[in-house]
Formats: sequence, C-alpha cells, structure tokens
Amino acid sequence: MHSLTGFHPLEGVRVLDLTSSLAGPYCTQILGALGADVVKVEHPGRGDEARAWGPPFAGGGSVMFFAANAGKRSLALDLSTRAGRDALLRLAERSAVFVQSLRPGAAGRLGLGPAELRARNDRLIYCSIGAFGRHGPLADHPGYDPLMQAAGGIMSVTGEPGGARVRVGTSVIDLGTAVWTALAVLAALLEGGGRVLDLSLYETTLALLPYQLTNYLTTAEIAGREGSAFPLIAPYQVFCTRDGELMVVAGNDRLFRALCEVVGLPSLADDARFATNPLRVANRGQLIPLLEQRFEVERSAVWLERLREAGVPAAPVQDVGQVAESEQTQALGILQELAGFRTVGLPLSADGDRVGYGSPPPRLGEHSAEILAEAGYSDADVTELAAAGVTRLEDGRPS
Repeated sequence: MHSLTGFHPLEGVRVLDLTSSLAGPYCTQILGALGADVVKVEHPGRGDEARAWGPPFAGGGSVMFFAANAGKRSLALDLSTRAGRDALLRLAERSAVFVQSLRPGAAGRLGLGPAELRARNDRLIYCSIGAFGRHGPLADHPGYDPLMQAAGGIMSVTGEPGGARVRVGTSVIDLGTAVWTALAVLAALLEGGGRVLDLSLYETTLALLPYQLTNYLTTAEIAGREGSAFPLIAPYQVFCTRDGELMVVAGNDRLFRALCEVVGLPSLADDARFATNPLRVANRGQLIPLLEQRFEVERSAVWLERLREAGVPAAPVQDVGQVAESEQTQALGILQELAGFRTVGLPLSADGDRVGYGSPPPRLGEHSAEILAEAGYSDADVTELAAAGVTRLEDGRPS
C-alpha cells in the first residue's frame, strides 16, 4: 500500500460535518483525505444513524459507517439544547466550511441556517445536501438513494427488457452527490469562500441521465431497460461463454470488424445490415443472436485472450470478491488498512502515490474534549456539558 503524506491541499481548512448516512459523510471523507480537518458532529446518544446499519459490522461499528467516515474527528453534541447549538456556532466562527444534510427546514428551525452561521463568519462556505432540491412541490420531502433511483428515472432504465425495474446495486446517487458536493466546496474555497451552496440527491439523479433526458427532450422517446447493453452502440453488452460472462465493447466499425474475425464470422462486417453502427443498432435483434451462438462454444479465458490480441475491449464479469483479490486492484494500492480493517481509498494518486485517509473512523465522541477546547471551552466547561448530556466524552460512555 502506497500512502501519500505530502498531498494535503486542504490543510488548515476546518470542515464542520453535520451530515449522516452516506452522501454527506462520503463527501467530507474526501475533503479529509485531501487534508481538511473534518469535525463530525453527532448526537451524543445515537451518533450517525449509519453506525447502526448492519450487520455486517467490523471493529465494533457498521461497515457502511466505516466506509464513509475515515480521517475525521467526532464531536458529540445535542443540538436540541441551547448549549449544544452555542458550541456549534462557536466552532462555525473558526471553520471554513459547514456541510449539513438535516431534513428540509431543520437547520433553520435550530437556528443553524446560513444566515445565522454566516453572521458569525461571513467567509464561511455553507453547504446543504437535500433530497429533492430547494424548490418545487417535493422540496420539503425527505429522500434516500433508492427513492431517488425510483423517482428520478434510474430504475426505469435498469434491468432486463420486459423484466422488473431494479435498483442499481451500489448507492450511486449518494456517492455521486458526495463527489458533486466535494467539487462545489473545492470551487468555493478556490474562489475565497463566502458562498451558500445547495445540492440534492434528485438533481444528481437527473445529472446521471444526460443522454436519456436529452433524447426525450429532443424526440419525446422514452428510454427503456436494455440489460447490459448500451442503447446507442452495438455490439456493446455482456455475452455468455461456456463457463462465464464477458462484457464486449465494439464501439466503432473497426472494432466490430475485428470482433467478427475473432468469433469466426468475418462476413458479418460486410453484411449490409451491420455495416455501420446506426445499422447495427437498428438491426440489433438480428446481430446479437449470431454473436451469442459463437461466444457460447468457448471458455471466457480463451475469448478474452483472443479479443485482447485483436484489440477489442473486453472484460470478465467479476464478483466483488474477485475484484478485491485481483492483481489489478492489488497493484493499484487502493485498498487501505486502517486500525485493523480495510477500506477503499480515494481513486486518486499524486506524483505516483495513493491519496489515503489519515486515521480510522472515530468512535462516537472520541474527540469531543479536544474540539471543545479548541472552541475556547475550559476543562470545567467540558465536564459540565458532559454532565448535562450535551456532549459525550472519549471513553464512549455518557458522563
């Protein structure tokens, strides 16, 4: 594993992280890996709700929580109390970024909206991650990744033709929103701060359907489910072999001709029905069965070797375990070990070194005392806050 210690462009930037679940925490985990001091604010009793999402659990915490909260410090604060809110406001005065994903309207009701925080710090970047966005009839509704996949059209284009609509197997909306939010924060920091940023799961969903929505707006045609195939290119899909499955991508006429040679059907490249990609897409129903018959007669490894020798892009369909153990994954050093568990680092290297996380995910309230001290609280103040249940201290037990 190659860990990077020198690429910390956000060093000295404090991020107040008032998010839970996956989208917000993954965003702030990215910022933390880039050097930011991320203070994760959690309820003293329950913490981030993702801590309880399981099994599976690892090292005393949820695998979901561990995957999105490395490199942070945990501050336990009960924001339903005036003392808890006052502590957060004091921290906002000393921070560059505030990211929140509370239910719509909740931040304002708590007195933690952009006006209140930026009155204390006019250069603060106040970033909200919502469900359906700030405007419209659903603006006040909560939302989660699968709801967005349903309401935003992702499920309508996922699955086999004529089959059931299915959810994408990864939390693509949450993770996509995290990346967009991190990008927005970085842009605002580059500008010098002082921005109010709004992002939402629903808007990320729409952004993940650019050609489907553009096609509808242009032609009024509604995209459907294509299985593993890509509707605009053929052949561009999974083929079953004698012992497995291969994804084959013949994205232009040259690659299609090479594919035809590999499978022993060279005449297909000169067939008038398949001479160009638009023709192959139009006649997909005639082309694909011919290729399927050929792929079924030989093992995946044999086809893969032949296709790669011919320059035709192809890959085996692997499960998660095969991916984790693959030579390619190991060579990249993207799997990072942190305090006895392994997770996925950022898909980013600088000067040949992997960008990793500086510390494992925190225990609930692990850093409460030190963070409150940084906000100007004395030891006696912290003890009093803990006794009142406003905070939770390092040993993990309410004081």
